Amino acid sequence: MRPALLSLLSWCLLLGQPARADIPPEVALSLQHLKPAERERAAKALGPLEELPRYRVQLDVNPETREATGRVQVEVLAREQPLKELYLRLTPNALGGKRVVLSDARMNTAPIVLEQPEPTLYRHRLAEPMPVGMAVVLDVAVRAVVPRGEKGGGGLLAGAGGGKKGPGDHGAFSITEDFVSLVGVVPQVPPLDDKGQPWAGPQGIGDLALYAPAHVLASITVPSGWVVHATGAAMGEVPERDGRVRYAFAAGAVRDFPILVSKGYAVSTATVNGVTVESHYAARNQDVGERVLKYATSALAEFEKRLGPLPYTHFRVVEAPLSGGAGGMEFPGLITVATSLYRGVVDPLEMVAGHVDLEQLKEVMEALGPLGAGAPMAQMGETLERTLEFTVAHEVAHQYFAGLVGSDPINAPVVDESLAQYAALLYIEWKHGKKAAESMRKEALVAPYHMYRMSGGEDARADRPTGAFDGEMEYGALVYGKAPLLHHASRKLVGDAAFFQGLRSYVDTYRFKWTCKECFTKELAKASPGNGKALERLRVRWWQEARGDDDLGLPNLDSVMDTLGAGSGLDADALDAQAKELLEQLLPSLLGQ
Repeated sequence: MRPALLSLLSWCLLLGQPARADIPPEVALSLQHLKPAERERAAKALGPLEELPRYRVQLDVNPETREATGRVQVEVLAREQPLKELYLRLTPNALGGKRVVLSDARMNTAPIVLEQPEPTLYRHRLAEPMPVGMAVVLDVAVRAVVPRGEKGGGGLLAGAGGGKKGPGDHGAFSITEDFVSLVGVVPQVPPLDDKGQPWAGPQGIGDLALYAPAHVLASITVPSGWVVHATGAAMGEVPERDGRVRYAFAAGAVRDFPILVSKGYAVSTATVNGVTVESHYAARNQDVGERVLKYATSALAEFEKRLGPLPYTHFRVVEAPLSGGAGGMEFPGLITVATSLYRGVVDPLEMVAGHVDLEQLKEVMEALGPLGAGAPMAQMGETLERTLEFTVAHEVAHQYFAGLVGSDPINAPVVDESLAQYAALLYIEWKHGKKAAESMRKEALVAPYHMYRMSGGEDARADRPTGAFDGEMEYGALVYGKAPLLHHASRKLVGDAAFFQGLRSYVDTYRFKWTCKECFTKELAKASPGNGKALERLRVRWWQEARGDDDLGLPNLDSVMDTLGAGSGLDADALDAQAKELLEQLLPSLLGQ
């Protein structure tokens, strides 16, 4: 351990609770992030918690120069077989091979040379295998240069089109004048497949990575006026002599460790079943930030009641200038929600400015005549508010899928995304009733599929690696739109009692572990004996076959209008020829074409 990290540990121990004699002090610090009852459950699933990988992070962030520098130590125990090589994943390099550079590498204090077989992957082959029960400590210097992000994130419509994919991370590694997103700056050990090879890294669409549960101690220093947001229990902040401020966090049994830095943000807090929930937002967006807190606490309360407790003592929601059409991003103990949503619910025109010819939009409104009075733009604010609540619920649901129930987000995105999406729909049902949930099912799941089909997209298999999709619009339509409706069909087949019993059993069985594509279907079959084959047929139909038009109906203008102005009462058949023609001309812009 380097002197600066020793200093951090000593300081944290003064603030923290006394460490248990039977576990290392560092682990004791990290375990403060877990609820006491959850430590035992985690140990039952993962084995002795002191044997999990440990990360010690020390970073200095300079927004003016767009740099983050420091050191990271990774300690890995050879648990089941001798350790022959060690991999580190750096997801920011998927978009540029030198965004994050590792140097001055040392293994157990001895200098080593790291290989870089891929832009996002580093590797060290040990001269001698590390025996079972022994640990290795890899210590590296980290230097990151953060690219400038789109101002305001570029809006939700950006990147929503059906064109060919291009590498993107939705602003996960970017900087604006008041926000620095350093997702992926900490090199982490990727899971290995049955051949001992690392899971695939980012493919330009979808999520970036997911890792095995590990402990993290982090010290992040920023200029005065800036604030650090990260996963874990906040261990305090200390002013440095040069005017900067050092923030410390301790996280336990987490699958990722995001680091975000903001300026000019405010915070609102609440408590749900022992979890401190924080909503961090730009001060000018206070009203929306407080509503986001309400939605997050409401969703967490519903999920804890039905899916089991969140294991962490702290949960943060952070406004972030996401790009490429992303509404939010998920990490264990922390989620982000797009700035464009915060602003869009206040002024819906911000959502379409730059993507739609506003003069043409006015022509459509005039052509709609009395039918269009106050709609659809007047209804868009209500639609965006529902979208905001649904998005928050979706990201909170990711705390369970794949935060607790781990799955491969690159090769099997359909596993966690479909369950997070359907869980958000269940939240709407539990909170607002079945009628509201049915409306949201059509608006958030069915209509995007129809929009994709109307834009010329072809139905296809949803169960594919992220890299197999042609673009964000296809990915969204099939993985977020069609695939979650497998769970709706399964629920209809087995009934509510068996479905919710199977869902809870699924979370309990795979908590802190890795799941599989068929695992949820198998849990439902256990809860509904006799329906196993029918459930498997449904999984194949919805995830592996192209039956979307049969199951969801042929695409039509009505369903698209439901998405653009749900609740407005608009009916495409009631439009005159001029209004219908103008609206159809406008749709490609709204779809990002």
